[in-house]
Amino acid sequence: MTIRVIQWATGGVGRAAIAGVQAHPELELVGCWVHSDAKAGLDVGEICGTGPIGITATTDTDELLALDADCVIYSPVMADPEVVVRILASGANVVTPLNWFFPGDRDESRVEAACAEGGSTLHGTGIHPGGVTERIPLVVSALSQSITHVRAEEFSDIRTYGAPAVVGDIMMFGKTPEEAAASMMPAILGDGFLQSAAMIGHELGFALDPEPLVRHEVAVATAPIDSPIGPIEPGRVAAQKFRWQATVRGEPVVTVATNWFMGEEHLEPAWSFGPEGERFEIEITGDPSSHVVIHGWHPESIAAGLERNPGIVATATHCVSAVPSVVAAGPGIRTYLDLPSYAGRAAAEFR
Repeated sequence: MTIRVIQWATGGVGRAAIAGVQAHPELELVGCWVHSDAKAGLDVGEICGTGPIGITATTDTDELLALDADCVIYSPVMADPEVVVRILASGANVVTPLNWFFPGDRDESRVEAACAEGGSTLHGTGIHPGGVTERIPLVVSALSQSITHVRAEEFSDIRTYGAPAVVGDIMMFGKTPEEAAASMMPAILGDGFLQSAAMIGHELGFALDPEPLVRHEVAVATAPIDSPIGPIEPGRVAAQKFRWQATVRGEPVVTVATNWFMGEEHLEPAWSFGPEGERFEIEITGDPSSHVVIHGWHPESIAAGLERNPGIVATATHCVSAVPSVVAAGPGIRTYLDLPSYAGRAAAEFR
C-alpha cells in the first residue's frame, strides 16, 4: 500500500524531503504547505526547481488536512506546537527533525491527547543529520561495556548553509558577541541538544544529575570575512561553539557539541577544525572504546553547499526513511527507543 505524504514547508530540508519522497518506492507526495503567499499556487516542482510534478503548494491548512494523508513531514524553520497538535488530531502522523525526539519529563499531554484523538504518531528524528547525536551513538555504544562517556560532535563551515535569514537573524552570525549571548539561539539549541544528551544518558542507564552543564563560546572576526550573509566585520561573531553535557555527580558522561565557523581564517580565538576538517564525530569511552568519524555530509565548496548541502539532504532523508515505521506505529510520541530500526531504500535502477 502506498503511503500518502504531505510536506510541510519548502526550505532546504523541505525541498530535499520532497525529492526523497519521490524517490521512495512506498511513498507518494499528495500535498505541500508553504509559508509565503508568493509560493502558494505554484507547482511544487517549480518551487524545487525540478519541473512540474502536479502538486500545487498552498498556505491553507484545512485544504491539506482534508487530503486524508497518512503522514506529514513537518520541517519549517521553527516548530509551531499548535499546528502539530492540529495535524495529529486530524489523524495524520507526523515526522519532524525539529523536536519531540526525547521529551523526557516535559509535559506533552496536549500532544499525547491529539495523538489519542487522531490515532496518530509523532516522531522526532533528531536535531542533527541522521540522528548523529542520538541514534548513531546508541548503535555504536552497543559494542562497548562499562561505558564512562559518550561524545557526539559536529565541525561545520556554516557558510555552506543556504538559509541567510537563519544564519544571520537566528544563529546570530555577524552580530556582536553580546547580541549572540542574549539571543534566543542558545535556548532554542539547548531545547533540542539537551534532549539528545538525556536520551543517551537514559538509555545507557546513567544516574544523571538534574541540571546539565551548558557552554557557549564565540570567536570574532579580526578582518572582514566574506560570507553568504555579507561581510562579517571585525569584532563581529564569526564562529560559535556550543557544548551540552549530562553529568553524574558533576562528572560529564554525555557530551553533545557543535563547532560552527565562518571558515578558519581571521578568527579570534584562532579556532580551526583540525587536520580532519569538517566532520561529525562519535566517541564511546568504554571497553572497548570506539571513535567514529563521518565524512560526506559536508559539501566540497561553499558554492556547492548553497546549491545542495549533503547535511541538509541527510536530515531530510532521515525523515523520509522514518515514515513507514511511524505510520505502522501505535498512537503517541514515539522515539528511537520505541520504533524498530529503519533504513533507506535502493535506487530505482537496482530495484
